[in-house]
Amino acid sequence: MQRAARVEMFRRFQAANPHPKTELEYTSPFELLIAVVLSAQSTDVGVNKATRKLFAVANTPQAILDLGEEALMQHINSLGLYRSKARHVIGLCALLVQKHASVVPNTRAQLELLPGVGRKTANVVLNTIFGQPTMAVDTHIFRLGNRIGLAPGKTVLAVEQALLKNIPKEFLVDAHHWLILHGRYICQARKPKCHECLIADLCAYPAKI
Repeated sequence: MQRAARVEMFRRFQAANPHPKTELEYTSPFELLIAVVLSAQSTDVGVNKATRKLFAVANTPQAILDLGEEALMQHINSLGLYRSKARHVIGLCALLVQKHASVVPNTRAQLELLPGVGRKTANVVLNTIFGQPTMAVDTHIFRLGNRIGLAPGKTVLAVEQALLKNIPKEFLVDAHHWLILHGRYICQARKPKCHECLIADLCAYPAKI
């Protein structure tokens, strides 16, 4: 995809949604971190339902430690993998209290040392909370990168690196949210809504209708 087409693509995304944001609900960096950890193999809608109840009773690292793993599981048992997620959340809360004065760190290296926090989760936090030009590649963004010709790649890391290279820098901070929303609601996996697509004329997808 030529640079002019990439610029036009993100110009349209920006015009349609000037201030994109995550659909996960949070009021602090810590709440977002927990929500993203809980979102693995779960929908944002499902995570929000769980965290509304959880954060009402415990929304700091120490409060969740005081709640305990068993009680935490009761708050998040509507989510897939809730047992392992609870274990990870307790572990990362302990580390935040012990090593970071309960403050969410702002570097990838420190974030990825927290239990349950991989590269994608770290990228979401770095981008959404700290405004860093990172690209968290989930299933939607991986699909889009390959389908529309923006960032072809066989692995998540390859797509991430291609996106960082190919997205014009002036759009990079917000690009993660635009692409996730586009993949979630328009360029869906089974039946993309090409007739509703803002960028259909720029897209390289051979099966578009």
